Amino acid sequence: MSATEKTIVLCSCEDTMRPDAKAVAAACPKATIKTANHLCRTEIGLFEDMAKRSAELTVACTQEAPLFSDVISDAEISVRARFVNIREQAGWAKDGAKAGPKMAALVAASQLDQPPIAPVTLTSEGVALVLGRDQVALDAARMLADRLDITLLITDLSGLAPPRENAFPIRQGKVVNASGWLGAFEVKIDAYREPSASSRAAFVLGPARSGLESRCDIIIDLTGGQPLFPAHDLRAGYFRADPASPAQVAELLLKASDAVGTFDKPKYIDFKADLCAHSRSKITGCTRCLDLCPTGAITPAGDSVAISAEICAGCGACAAACPTGAATYTLPPPDALALRLRTMLQAFATAGGRDAELLFHDQAHGEPMIDMLSRFGAGLPASVIPVQVSETTQIGLETFMAAFAYGAARVHVLNRAKPKHDIAGLHRQADYANTILASQGYGSGVSVLELDDPDALHAALTTGRKTMPTKKPSSFVAVGGKRDQLTLGLREVHAAAPAPVPVIPMPAGAPFGRVNVDADGCTLCLSCVSACPVSALGDNPDRPMLTFDESLCVQCGLCAATCPENVITLEPRVNFEAYGAPRVTLKTEEPAHCTECGKAFGVKSTIDRIAAKLEGKHWMYSGQNSDRTRVLRMCEDCRVGAMTKGSFDPYGAPERAAPKTTDDYLREREEIEKARAEHKGKLQS
Repeated sequence: MSATEKTIVLCSCEDTMRPDAKAVAAACPKATIKTANHLCRTEIGLFEDMAKRSAELTVACTQEAPLFSDVISDAEISVRARFVNIREQAGWAKDGAKAGPKMAALVAASQLDQPPIAPVTLTSEGVALVLGRDQVALDAARMLADRLDITLLITDLSGLAPPRENAFPIRQGKVVNASGWLGAFEVKIDAYREPSASSRAAFVLGPARSGLESRCDIIIDLTGGQPLFPAHDLRAGYFRADPASPAQVAELLLKASDAVGTFDKPKYIDFKADLCAHSRSKITGCTRCLDLCPTGAITPAGDSVAISAEICAGCGACAAACPTGAATYTLPPPDALALRLRTMLQAFATAGGRDAELLFHDQAHGEPMIDMLSRFGAGLPASVIPVQVSETTQIGLETFMAAFAYGAARVHVLNRAKPKHDIAGLHRQADYANTILASQGYGSGVSVLELDDPDALHAALTTGRKTMPTKKPSSFVAVGGKRDQLTLGLREVHAAAPAPVPVIPMPAGAPFGRVNVDADGCTLCLSCVSACPVSALGDNPDRPMLTFDESLCVQCGLCAATCPENVITLEPRVNFEAYGAPRVTLKTEEPAHCTECGKAFGVKSTIDRIAAKLEGKHWMYSGQNSDRTRVLRMCEDCRVGAMTKGSFDPYGAPERAAPKTTDDYLREREEIEKARAEHKGKLQS
């Protein structure tokens, strides 16, 4: 693409900031850089002219993006338009004059295309179940009856008067269990009673029934009791309000009345069941995602888990914690986010910036915080590059490692003082990152901020311990699955480290490490190999051998839980020397060779031990059958032949004693008691 086909326009917004065209040009050498002062008003003609002359046009303004889009549409201009905010995020700041490298980083990142997101479609026909305890629920049901197909379920109808006209069904009962989502709720009701049509001053109720099941599209909960779902505010189609708060009830009615039709939500998680390390052979291993999911969208499903895309609220904690990459966040996926960081940090450095810091934030909380700081405070420091993500809890260790490998000096993650999602998983990922970074000489460069005050945010960004960024930033491209990207990021962090250390002890639960096997107790049954979901443990088809590749181990614990000898323990650690190294042998023994054909068929020490325990001690291998121990030393094929040709009678066991009846036991007891009495009499005489 020639320079005239791609244009970037920087506007000073009536000289309230100083865009650095030179810095942007250095980071975007293939684009034509234009400047303006009042592009959205007095220079709107200039904008239209540039739009007509460009195949791609990037405007460093998001406030007037609707206006610019209308101009393009009205003039029927065929141009691809992008918009990026450098005003609140860079120019409107105390040190905005030094923010040229950050402007370059923001503009460069805006040139990247984001991968498409697969939608999840929810359909609601407006069948609504209103739950309540008093007149508030009845009034709410009346107001919604014109928009929704209402059924009202009251916990106790004794305090209400029967309506003159039954515009919708009114029943008494209590929901004891609920599942589902918008358009597909299922509820179970106990103490269900229908009122008589002849109810006059009070409801006359029929007999009670329990265990009734019903389906609906929407649930409106005005009971004031315990929510029906975990993280109830994130469950699509479930509307709940305090019946004592008119404001909450009014807001609920407004939202519920619009919950009719077809709705698309993003499919936040891409899940590959074959990579899941949850369980094998009904033995549970990894439960990281199950422990973190706030909505109950993740449930066990055989050897893996199942993730309901309809229930998932997109916090991303499962994907951040998943050790194998079975669960991957899609908004954006880790490789797209890594490419964005790489582009930003490279552009920042190319434009002359030093010691770049990243501030991950979401749109709902982080963007308003940055806006308020830029309008009423000192603005973001010139070295702090904001990075907006869907949810801060989606950030995993692979993202932290990529950031520091690319040259970041510090990384901050901004959350509410009372976060919408549980951020325990985010703190854990940050702790893992700080453990690794500190051991490699970077310092503890990751901080998780929980702030609602813009000035407190500025203070947190301008204070704190200094870190040591790498002097040789990497330029690797994140490819492959999430685990591959994490491995690549770890190797690059180590290669670029100020003070590299080959092995780092990690806290329990870390998704990498080694397994320690007590070789003396191991029988080489290889059940651990069958259980390992990532092939970290392996065997050798030619001889009894247990091998291990530490770079693949995710510390799921399935090997230790499966081992019948209990000789396996986990040791969480990061061993940089294991990456690219050959598999190590944990134990090997001589194979047992068939005494007939010479085929290797098992472990010699195990066969010898079995033979020693049976020879001369079991009727099948003693007496006239003593020569049968040779069968134990045959392979499976020869053993079948020997058993077929031999004259051994498998039913020739010594005859068992006749079974005893109750009468036999009583008779024996009488005889014993009689003998004791006779013996006692002799002693007395």
